Amino acid sequence: MPSLTDFLIVAALLFGLGIGGIILNRKNMITILMSIELILLSVNTNFVAFSYFLGNYVGQVFVFFVLTVAAAEAAIGLAILVVFYRKRGTIEVQDFDTLKG
Repeated sequence: MPSLTDFLIVAALLFGLGIGGIILNRKNMITILMSIELILLSVNTNFVAFSYFLGNYVGQVFVFFVLTVAAAEAAIGLAILVVFYRKRGTIEVQDFDTLKG
């Protein structure tokens, strides 16, 4: 049976990969969105691990709300990227300054 430390190490690795993806790739917006999803996945892993090992199910219920918001964020973000790609022909972050109001 894995211990709490094992789950925390996996969550820390996921969080590090998400931060590394944002830092290393600042040009492609899809990669940045995927890195943000990795960070949210690491937070959810922590919620589930602590909830299981503390015997409290509040963290597991909270994960469902976080996953719902993350799915909506990903759908809206990808829809915005598709529209932006159709108008500008690129999804590079440096071209997003044209969206200023």
